[in-house]
Order: sequence, then C-alpha cells, then structure tokens
Amino acid sequence: MVIEDIVKVFLPATFAFIAGIALTPFLTHFLYKQEMWKKKSGKISMDGSNAEVFNELHKTKEVGTPRMGGIVVWASTAITTLGLLLLSQLFPGTLLEKLSYLSRNQTWIPFATLMLGALVGLLDDWLEVKGSRDYIAGGLSLKKRLGVVAVIGLGCALWFYYKLGVTSIGLPFLGDLYIGWLFIPLFVLVTIGLYSGGVIDGIDGLAGGVFATMFSAYAGIAFYQNQINLAAFCAVIVGGLLAFLWFNIPPARFYMSETGSMALTLTLAVVAFTTDTLGAGHGLSALPIIALPLIATSFSNVLQIISKRFRGKKLFLVAPLHHHFEALGWPGYKVTMRFWIVSVVCALFGMIIALVGK
Repeated sequence: MVIEDIVKVFLPATFAFIAGIALTPFLTHFLYKQEMWKKKSGKISMDGSNAEVFNELHKTKEVGTPRMGGIVVWASTAITTLGLLLLSQLFPGTLLEKLSYLSRNQTWIPFATLMLGALVGLLDDWLEVKGSRDYIAGGLSLKKRLGVVAVIGLGCALWFYYKLGVTSIGLPFLGDLYIGWLFIPLFVLVTIGLYSGGVIDGIDGLAGGVFATMFSAYAGIAFYQNQINLAAFCAVIVGGLLAFLWFNIPPARFYMSETGSMALTLTLAVVAFTTDTLGAGHGLSALPIIALPLIATSFSNVLQIISKRFRGKKLFLVAPLHHHFEALGWPGYKVTMRFWIVSVVCALFGMIIALVGK
C-alpha cells in the first residue's frame, strides 16, 4: 500500500508539471498577443502615497511582461484533477481509478477554493490590464479584495464547523484545544493573513519557489497523516508551480499576479486546517513556521505603515521586505534564492513540529 500511495502522490504531480509545460506556449501566445500587461509602470503604497523607491527599482519591469501567469498553476492542477477523475470513471478497477484523488472528505474544499480564488484573481488581473474606474493604481481596491477573501474564508469556516464538526485546533505536545464557535473567526483571520502575504509575488521566481516549498511541506504532512488524496492534491499544485517556475525565472516570461497568489494563499489556509484536527495533527500550528516568508512579507508592510504614521519615517527602505533587500543593492536573483533557502528551512522545521508534536 505504501508504494501505491507514493505513486498516487508523485505520478499526478508529474502529470501536472507536463500539463503546465504543454499549456504555457498557448498561454504565452495569448497573453502577448492581447498585451496583458500594465500600460504604465508604478504603484501606490498601502497608505495611499506613491511608492517612489519601488517605482524607481521596477520602472522598466512593470510593463511589457504579461500578468496572469498563475493560470499555469491552477489550470494544470485542474486539468490533472478533472482528467484523472474522468479516467477513473471510464476505466474502473484499473490504476487510473486509484490515481484519482478528488474526494469529498479531503480535497473537494481545497480544490473548489483554489478555483474560486483563481477566478476572482483572474478578474482582478483582467481589470488591471484593461483599466477600470473601480481601481486603485490599476487594481481592485484592497478593501474589496479583502472582502472577497473574507467571504470565501467564512464559507470554508462554516463548512468545517457545521458540516465537518471541527471545533478545536491541535497544539503540539498538548493535544487538542477546544475553541467552539471561535473556530470560525480564526479561520477567516488566518485566510486573510495568508492572503496578505501574497504580495511576495514581486521578483522573478520568488513566489513560485516559496509556494512550491510550502505545498511540498503540507504534502509530506498529509502523507504522514494518511490523507493520501490531500497529499496528492498538494503535490499536484507543486507540479504546476514548478512548470510555472520554469518560465518565471529571470527573465520572467510572465508574472503570477493575483490569479495565482489569491488561489494559492486561500488554498494554503484550507490545507493547513485540513491537516490539523481533521488529520489528527498540527497543520495549523506548523503554518506560522512553514509560511514564515509570507507572514514576514505581510508584517513588513504593516510595520512600515505603523512606523510612517507614528514615527514619521520608514522602518524599511521600501516594503514589502524583499524589495527592501533590492533597495539595499541585492540583485533580484540573490533575494529570490535566499528566500528559497529560508523557505526550505522553515518547511523542514514546520514539518517536524506538525509530525513530532503529537
């Protein structure tokens, strides 16, 4: 059974990678033909001021390179997931049936969340490049995006609470902590917090490598918990991310943008909760460690705003954190690879917490 489970995890991931590689030429042709990039460089900071340092660093990178590259990730995941489901129906009793990992108790919710986040993010990206009066600096307002994320998180939280009966969270070495209805706002807050870290998509190759590491960690956690379908799903996302990363390393053929970052951060939150008490583990407690690059990125923005408001000066040369290192003179590839290294270390330590702390 162990060999079959390993095949079930790694073979679909390979299919997703191949699907992503095969899809990219068609997507690239469409994105460049339709000029799906920002027509003017520059952005506005979260406090409403011009991001002068960022705009100087990226004045030649914001235009000419398409957005929506995240389509590679979720489309290859969808093709693999639905393709294996179809094949399992057409060829029952064969290996193809065993490879299908779409199940109600493990993967329906994260898969639905991935697709919903992808579609909302795709709308945001479309408006980004086509322009809309409903935009702040060429994008849906932060308030509206957070509102959508909160609604999706609330829907998932209600499902976990009422349908799955989840009322507690796992604490390493301490067992389960009953929190009752507080599970619902906790789920929403975690979802919003992870989404805010999606701004890590700012340097070629950075987001793809970090997300691939995080989902690899949760694939390992789910596998250990015998949630094989969930482990396969996470591995498939990694396969799609690696296909995306193949074309996103410098110079990037396209950017992940909102259709990728929203889909992945929302899904990561669901996976973390699914590997918690549902999997008799501590997936949520491990999340702050495994997702530390996202959390640090998000907090750097928050700290920058607080510092400017109450101290009258910046804490970082520019926020989020990875751009601060760029402003210090680090080349983009150096920032990216060091973030990758930190991500791997965090993932390994997080897995230890999730798996040993029972």
